[in-house]
Amino acid sequence: MLKFSIFEFIVSLFPFVFFALGIYGFVLFVKLCNRGIKAFDIYIAEKTNNDMKDKR
Repeated sequence: MLKFSIFEFIVSLFPFVFFALGIYGFVLFVKLCNRGIKAFDIYIAEKTNNDMKDKR
């Protein structure tokens, strides 16, 4: 009969836990990049509008 201890069960879960955390971290990173791109677009739009007003 095969013995399967609690320790072996916990150790066997580590790859799945790290994989799930990796996916979660990637999703958070994509959300952060999306917010950064939006903020950068707003910044560029404000600076472009200010430059146009200054040149008139």
